[in-house]
Amino acid sequence: MNPVGALIIYILLWWVTLFAILPMGVSGRWESPDDGVNGADPGAPAKPDMKRKLITTSWVSFLLWLFTLAVIISGIFNFNS
Repeated sequence: MNPVGALIIYILLWWVTLFAILPMGVSGRWESPDDGVNGADPGAPAKPDMKRKLITTSWVSFLLWLFTLAVIISGIFNFNS
């Protein structure tokens, strides 16, 4: 596997993992006692905590990437035939 292919696989896994992690632990403004900003959408998250989610996305996708590369390099699945 070439480095460009490995990078593309990591980027794809990172985005899929991000969209899986984004809704975790989110409560809308309408669910919290402090409504926050007047005029804000009630479905908007009260505390999105994006820094923690981006860090979590990076290490989870890295582990998935290592597993994917191990499967590809080991030859369990032959993608060339």
